[in-house]
Amino acid sequence: MSDVRASLKPLVLASKSASRRAMLDAVGVPYDAVPADVDERALEADLAGAAPSIIVLALAKAKARQVGDGVTGEKLVLGSDSLVSVAGRRFDKPESREQAAEHLRFFSGKVMELHSAAALWRGADDNEGSSGNGRIVWTHAETAHLHVRELSDTFIADYLDREWPAVSQCVGVFRIEGPGPLLFGKITGDYFTILGMPLLAVLERLRAEGVIQV
Repeated sequence: MSDVRASLKPLVLASKSASRRAMLDAVGVPYDAVPADVDERALEADLAGAAPSIIVLALAKAKARQVGDGVTGEKLVLGSDSLVSVAGRRFDKPESREQAAEHLRFFSGKVMELHSAAALWRGADDNEGSSGNGRIVWTHAETAHLHVRELSDTFIADYLDREWPAVSQCVGVFRIEGPGPLLFGKITGDYFTILGMPLLAVLERLRAEGVIQV
């Protein structure tokens, strides 16, 4: 049997996220991973006042573009990002256990909006192999709503005893594939979006691009 992968268009994932890599691995999408070097806080500052859906799309595009500018040929580069907002306030990954506890106390009894976006950059067909000739050809964003239960200080302490420092890398201070569901009374939205990338929409676009078979 011939190797199907040999005929597939190459894909680069502009991320070091273990969850995004795991999603692509699980469905058998071949890719190379190249972490993006983007100053996310500076970009967010430039977009101060913008809606979270606008900011998360800008971050996904910036990651795809930054990595794309360093590759050659007709490669496709997939950038993705996630952003959490609660009661109109945006949250980044907690920098310490104490800050994680502060975030959880703020989340208590409120609705968390988790925004995930993806962007696809396509490199130009350049016979000389020079970089920097690509463009963003597709973007997509989705939002999930997670209703946080009333969280007691005792619960928060016990939860962080169990989950810190694993959740230090998680916007929203939870792993939905781990004990994270204990925080919520109700969730509306796509599971993969909550994991950090709108995977179903990404797969549909990758089929159109010939990266995976129809």
